[in-house]
Amino acid sequence: MVLRKIGLRALLLFGVLAIGVLVHNHFYISSIEAKNPQAGSITQVNNVRTHVIRKGDAGPPVMMIHGAGANAREFNLTLVPHLSETHQLIIPDRPGHGYSEGVADAQTLAVQAAQMGGVLEQTSGGEPAVIVGHSYGTAVALRLALDRPELVKGLVLLAPVSHDWGPDKVAWFNSLATVPILGAGFRQLMPIFGPAQARAGMSHSFAPAPEPEGFYDEAGVGLMFRPSSFHANAQEFAALRDELIAQQDHYQELKMPVAIAYGSIDLDAL
Repeated sequence: MVLRKIGLRALLLFGVLAIGVLVHNHFYISSIEAKNPQAGSITQVNNVRTHVIRKGDAGPPVMMIHGAGANAREFNLTLVPHLSETHQLIIPDRPGHGYSEGVADAQTLAVQAAQMGGVLEQTSGGEPAVIVGHSYGTAVALRLALDRPELVKGLVLLAPVSHDWGPDKVAWFNSLATVPILGAGFRQLMPIFGPAQARAGMSHSFAPAPEPEGFYDEAGVGLMFRPSSFHANAQEFAALRDELIAQQDHYQELKMPVAIAYGSIDLDAL
């Protein structure tokens, strides 16, 4: 009888905590989306709602593909101010990030590239574009160039993720977030614990250079901690090594110019 009462109390406490988490998440999502509303337009790409930011009215087209745990806003304080007066900038949210809808098998680079190629077909006026990829976005840019070379005039790869980096490199929280059932519960904790951890580690992402003032807010980093976005990001990381192994031997097939920029500390991380 005593054990039964303890079990009921524990179940009741768990239920109360779960409701509290869900209520917190509802307000977090509403708040972070109000602070970082859609900055572009929604278009249908392969029957998937895709958010695309456009900057600049003249000049050659440039597509920018954001990295992991990010969205199209990540370029706002860096490249956009320097290029928007001389280029047509096409900056989509990748599937499941920002305000783009998720899509089946988005953890594969082929699907990611197909979505980016679909955006280009609708926005570049048929003109091949220079593709700028950052971090995970470079893997997508490379796959786009392999699968749809007619759409790609050149590649600019920033802090590229392009080759197999060896085993045991997926962070524990990304691995846990993809576990069936348990992962679903874990992802609900991200709006509670994720933002503070991200803010604390932001300076490390830019070291040894200083973090751009206001980057966390201007880049909409907090959108990543919506459970659905965190899940999309974790699935990408879980599949990335196998995806790179499958495509890295084909880079010699690329015929367009490729520029690569990275920091010395980036090399230590690869």
